[in-house]
This record gives sequence, structure tokens and C-alpha cells, in this order.
Amino acid sequence: MWIDNLNPIALQLGPLSIHWYGVMYVLGFLFTWYYLRQRVREGKLSLTEQDVENALVWLVLGVVVGGRLGEVLFYRPMYYLANPFKIIAIWEGGLSFHGGLIACLIAGYFFAKKKKMPFLAFADAFVVPLAIVQAFGRIGNFINGELYGRITSVPWAMIFPLAGDMLPRHPSQLYEVGYNLLIGAVIFSQRDKKRPHGWLLGFWFVLYAIARFTNEFFREPEVLLGPLTMGQMLSAPMLFIGLWLMFRKDATRYASTISSS
Repeated sequence: MWIDNLNPIALQLGPLSIHWYGVMYVLGFLFTWYYLRQRVREGKLSLTEQDVENALVWLVLGVVVGGRLGEVLFYRPMYYLANPFKIIAIWEGGLSFHGGLIACLIAGYFFAKKKKMPFLAFADAFVVPLAIVQAFGRIGNFINGELYGRITSVPWAMIFPLAGDMLPRHPSQLYEVGYNLLIGAVIFSQRDKKRPHGWLLGFWFVLYAIARFTNEFFREPEVLLGPLTMGQMLSAPMLFIGLWLMFRKDATRYASTISSS
């Protein structure tokens, strides 16, 4: 049975350690930048290349700050209360997807407002690469050996030393890599369809919420709230918000006059 004892450090430069987790985020940033730059050059996105770069700075800050605050508040508040200096140790892993998402939506709203662009059109454009690069972060989690799955006897089970019991578990990080790539491919296929602003964002919300809610049954829960995990509780609102964005009655008011992505 395969044991996940991969080295989380990609490169050691004296006292400086470059972790694979951080490398994955850099690759995700570069992928998003390249994709959106191409959309600008194709005339599919009503922003300049400089606008894209500026927006990405805002969004990266949202991912890091919001993701870390989400980890602190949603998952391990008592640990970080006892170890406040650990809050800034993002190189050790520990970014909440839902916290990062909330912060990115807030940052995106103010950036779109500054550029006098409909926020939902802005969100539809950026959700395409972001849906795909979610997989990058989960690869980082797998290399770190964290966010492992529940104990199982399936043939592809793996052992994660960080679990502390050396028992076979679901490689739930790889499940998340798979469903994020699949969702990203579906969103990508819909990017040029004529839809109201916000439809693509809503569609991603729905797909991600269903996939994440389901995968939580295979992932070792960090926090349980009754029969549900924290991940399931945070994903449930995404489903309803997504459905509203897709089927709201006033959607025609936001019908796209330019490509929404």
C-alpha cells in the first residue's frame, strides 16, 4: 500500500524553504493570468491586460487573507488563539476555500466597480480559470499529506503518516483534484455561450457545492456540526446562491451585450 511520505519542500535555498504548496499557487496564478490575457487579446474580455494583472493582485490577496482567516475562524479557532503567530505561517498550508472565495468575491466587486464593469460579468470571466486552478491547491495538499480521507478498505487506499494511525484511507485530495478538473472543463465549455451575467458563476457554484458536499463523506472531517462537516455546511449556501444566479427572474436585466467571459 502506497504511503504518502512525499517531501513538501520543492527547493531549499539555505534557510529559505520553497514548499510545493506555494509552488502550486504560483502555477495557478500564472495559468489564470495567461488565460485571461489571451481572452483580452481575442476581444472576449472588456478589460486591458494591465487591468487583468491588477485584478489578479486583488484576488491573490483575497485568496491568501480570506483563506487564512477562514481557516482560523471556521476550522481551528482555538488552536490559533493559543498559537497566534502561526496565523501567518501560510507556507505550512491551511487556507480555507470558502474563506478565500468570500474574500475574492468582495475584492472582485470593488475592482469591477472601480472599472465600471458589471460585477457578475467580471465574475463570469474569472471563474473559468479559477474553477480549474482549484485542482492545483489540492495537489499541494496531497504532497503535504494533509486533508486526507477517512479510513477505508478500497484497493486504492493510501496511508497518510500525518493521520497518526498508519491506517488505509481515501486519497480524498486526489478525488478533489479530479472533480475540480472535470468541473473546470465543463465551465470552460460554456464560456462563450450567450447567458445572462452571473449564470456561469452560478453554474460553478452549483457544480462545486454538489461535488464538495459529496466528497466530504470520503474526507476525514476537521470539524463536525452534528451529522455534517464544516465543509458541507459552508457548501450548502453555494448551491442555493448558484441556483438563484442561474434562474433568477430579473436575469434578463443583466443579459450580456458583450461576451461575459
